[in-house]
Amino acid sequence: ATYTGVFYAIRKLFSQTQEARVRGYQPGRFSFNVKGGRCEACAGDGTIKIEMHFLPDVYVPCEVCKGARYNRDTLDITFKGKNIAEVLDLSCEEALEFFANQPTIARHMQTLVDVGLGYVRLGQPAPTLSGGEAQRVKLSSELAKKATGHTMYILDEPTTGLHFEDIRKLLTVLSRLVDQGNTVLVIEHNLDVIKTADWIIDLGPEGGDAGGMVIVEGSPEVVAKTSDSHTGRFLAPLLGDRVG
Repeated sequence: ATYTGVFYAIRKLFSQTQEARVRGYQPGRFSFNVKGGRCEACAGDGTIKIEMHFLPDVYVPCEVCKGARYNRDTLDITFKGKNIAEVLDLSCEEALEFFANQPTIARHMQTLVDVGLGYVRLGQPAPTLSGGEAQRVKLSSELAKKATGHTMYILDEPTTGLHFEDIRKLLTVLSRLVDQGNTVLVIEHNLDVIKTADWIIDLGPEGGDAGGMVIVEGSPEVVAKTSDSHTGRFLAPLLGDRVG
């Protein structure tokens, strides 16, 4: 939520509730990064680190806030029956429904869902995201901006860990970017992505030290007809009549 910029909109929404105004709470009150509204026992982390010396550190839930990250006074403020900690525990898909009447927040939630991140929690710490998830969070923040039609997007295996349906959603988003005049460069092994490309540069013939050479470049149909291309051999059955 912080990276996409939507967290400020959520904090501002909480600060505008009647109880928050009575108490004089500003949007900063609902940030877990600064003193005031956060739990000071864990500095807003929700967890306490236990150093194990020769073993990896262990993180346990904070005994004071029980993992909520905020102090009791802050948690007293609710919006539509939920406090700030409960809102940050919502998945993006749940938040899209919860904030349906808040256009700015809903737009950000929709883009996160569109790139296949509907399952990610609003308050999920950035370090816990996979590389592919982090790329898609960045992509969603770009999608929420006003389109320029003059941007190049470079994505490194963005489909890692994605379900087939989420891959379909991501491809729809990437196609939308291209239709707007942008350029999308994707490093990818997923054939469902490769077959939709306008132009493929196939490196090989193997991986690592045995690769690095351009085997073939061209449309998916051209690559599929290239006998020296491992990618082409697997791509051909998916293209069917397009190769014929």
